Amino acid sequence: MTFLLIALVVLLAVSIFRFYRQRTYLNGLTEEQFREGYRKAQLIDVREPQEFERGHILGARNIPVTQMKQRLVEMRKDKPVYLYCQNSSRSARAAQLLHKKGFKDIYQLKGGFKKWTGKIKTKK
Repeated sequence: MTFLLIALVVLLAVSIFRFYRQRTYLNGLTEEQFREGYRKAQLIDVREPQEFERGHILGARNIPVTQMKQRLVEMRKDKPVYLYCQNSSRSARAAQLLHKKGFKDIYQLKGGFKKWTGKIKTKK
């Protein structure tokens, strides 16, 4: 029982540490803030291709978080990166990977695509 309690406390501490550390390199933006800057940046949808095809922000490229390590060469470290997924959890994982690989200017759409009210594009 004591071991379980210690493990739970350690897990909680690690989660809290990651949350606060993430805030140092990942900037969460409202939809309005996101719109102001994404055209001058790399707009990346980190959802899976079938989700992307059902609808995505106009101008976005699809680089799923599951493929991001292999596709880093498609992204530039000298330009801001604007990420989004369905609700923000996968874009946070993508941001962590990008940060580890030396990307500095990383932004995330708060609430993800499901909260987006702007223009979208769908595949026919």
